[in-house]
Amino acid sequence: MDILDRKELEQLSTKTDGWHVSIYMPTHQASDEIQQDPIRLKNLLTEAEERLRDLGLRPPDIEAILDPAFALLDNHVFWQQQSDGLAILAARDAFHTYRLPYSFEEQAIVSPKFYTKPLLPILGDGGRFLVLALSQDEVRLLQGTRNTVAEIDLENVPESLAEALRLEDPEARLQFHTTTGPGHGKGGAPTASTGADRRAAFYGTGDPSDDDKQRILRYFQLVDDGLQELLAGRRIPLVLAGVDYLLPLYREASRYDNIVEQDIEGNPERLSAKELHNRAWALVQPQFRQDQEAAARLYHQLAGGERATAEIAEAVPAANYGRVETLFVPLDVQRWGTFDADANNLDIHEEMQPGDVDLLDLAAVQTLIHGGTVYAVDSGQIPGGGPLAVLLRY
Repeated sequence: MDILDRKELEQLSTKTDGWHVSIYMPTHQASDEIQQDPIRLKNLLTEAEERLRDLGLRPPDIEAILDPAFALLDNHVFWQQQSDGLAILAARDAFHTYRLPYSFEEQAIVSPKFYTKPLLPILGDGGRFLVLALSQDEVRLLQGTRNTVAEIDLENVPESLAEALRLEDPEARLQFHTTTGPGHGKGGAPTASTGADRRAAFYGTGDPSDDDKQRILRYFQLVDDGLQELLAGRRIPLVLAGVDYLLPLYREASRYDNIVEQDIEGNPERLSAKELHNRAWALVQPQFRQDQEAAARLYHQLAGGERATAEIAEAVPAANYGRVETLFVPLDVQRWGTFDADANNLDIHEEMQPGDVDLLDLAAVQTLIHGGTVYAVDSGQIPGGGPLAVLLRY
């Protein structure tokens, strides 16, 4: 699975010359369903191709935009490495793919900038969290939303305590002994005991000695170093999972500033991704719900005053200038139009016209870029029943 952050969203939102194609579709991880996905993408690419042709683009210009996406149709490895949803963003000089833990509705949008609103459940507030499953023999990082979970590929992170010590001090391996009992595969499934299954472990089954604690602490510092590169600039709630004596050591080693107070205790190697997701969601969901409900109550209190609005014509410029503190935006509705930031001129159209963007998408992206909070919800959940609901900083 790929990870997407607000800094990358800011780069994607930068308007460049030419037409931009944004494709979203659900994908599958089970082998008997994967064959549907290239067919689904081909249909969406054909739809985008027709729209570009209608806009007057010549075949070479269309190919320059869509050829990288068409090349994916026959990429067997690509389709074997999917999550719940796929986003493809293509322009003449840019091509991005994101495999994400969210099942998107199928759509192909052609506009002057990338259409990013479907990404809000991943990038916005009110439901995105991480789970870091730690043991001496394994490190797993999961990203979850309310209904989905997927494992994030880790780079520059030691896979185990043994590897961390090997990298830093080969002599430290002499402190280990090997066991040949059954191990656990991904998700905790038992594996057969063979010579290849031997794994390094500290002597004893209780708390480690002071020397061993120092080695574990150093191991966790190396894990944190790798995660700092991956999570730089993020404040997604992070839930720790592990045996009770390990987690305080990781908290001591970590520089991440949004670790959830409650932990998932026990050996995470015996828990599947879904089980970790369910336990973590039980810890973070109450806070997500409280924050969103508090924002909705504040909007109702301030509605009709200077610090709240449900008017798109007021919300879009405010978001562009960094004045939006909290935005409720509907995922299932678009409001098409144009906004000239230099002239502060906004036009709203009943139907999409060439050159239009989704103004709701624009407001959401600018709110996130300027550090505001965005709740992406169904249209029926917008406080006050308007096209959006905005709390202004001033």
